[in-house]
Amino acid sequence: MRLLGRGPSGRNLTAALRDLNDPEPIVRAGAATDLAAHGKRHRDRVVGPLLQALDDDYPKVRAAAALTLADCGAAETVPPLLARLAAEDDGRVRSGVLTALGEIGDGRAIEGVAAALDDGDPAVRFQAVIAFPRVCADHDRAITTLLEASRDDDPLVCHIAMRMAEEVGTGVEGSADGAVDPRITARAVELMDHDSDVVRIVAAIIAGRAGRPEARDLLLAAAIGELPTSEADDEFAAIELCGQLGIEEAIPYLEQRAFAGLLNRDRFAWPARVALAALGSERAIAWLLKELDAWTYARRTVAVAAAGRARLEQARPKLEAMRNRPARANPAAVEEALAALDAASEPAGGD
Repeated sequence: MRLLGRGPSGRNLTAALRDLNDPEPIVRAGAATDLAAHGKRHRDRVVGPLLQALDDDYPKVRAAAALTLADCGAAETVPPLLARLAAEDDGRVRSGVLTALGEIGDGRAIEGVAAALDDGDPAVRFQAVIAFPRVCADHDRAITTLLEASRDDDPLVCHIAMRMAEEVGTGVEGSADGAVDPRITARAVELMDHDSDVVRIVAAIIAGRAGRPEARDLLLAAAIGELPTSEADDEFAAIELCGQLGIEEAIPYLEQRAFAGLLNRDRFAWPARVALAALGSERAIAWLLKELDAWTYARRTVAVAAAGRARLEQARPKLEAMRNRPARANPAAVEEALAALDAASEPAGGD
């Protein structure tokens, strides 16, 4: 969720520290970026020069220094990062500083990050939304703040606010296992009427996971491509939820996505097949059962997870056989898949 890219490290530690003082700004910026590869191992040598680079005259150098400080994870950098955030007039640098503060996760940053939620640059607000729950130890304040951020005029800020709210508000103490805070679900239902498709889809995903039936039409539209989104994770989730929620109207469209052939292979063919298995497609079930016997450990482990997510009872014998054979698949994945099958087989409402 960073706004600035990182290239592969090219300089060794000595060269990067040297070039951090080069007369050319672009060289200094590259050196600051390359120091990320050395930050954890040589933090005592890296942090000081990077803090000096936070005051460089060139914004790209300041931004690169901030992101590398994020990789260093140095709590002692929080005060100077906050000072830079307050003084900075370049949005790209403010975004980099917020990334650092969020990844460090120190509570001293909470008010500075909170102030950035009202920044005039939507890209900065976007990064502040990500950082805020990471520096806020007060769960209720984090949820309240994120829900308020979901009212932002920028659809991408609204979108990330809901994604972060779901992440923070799922499976909290006192709620059912895996259940999301009801305030988040209520806000998601409201946002299903938003002007932006990207917001409507993420809202439908959150509401659908909470079992709200009014999300079904939007999930179906997103899964079959009638309602496009720039967020690949959301399209993936919509396809998966069609299977989990039993949206049978999706079957013919999912079959096209799942089995289009090598030349026209859909990038979401895998989740489409898993969703079809959950919907009872014999072809998809046969494919998934075959994947549990794949040649490679990685493919078998992915298939184990898929069988659990599809609640595929037909996979139980193979999963139970894997239980005592850790070389076949990741043991934790096997146990999680079997637990999902057990949960699916329980009567509604429990005992």
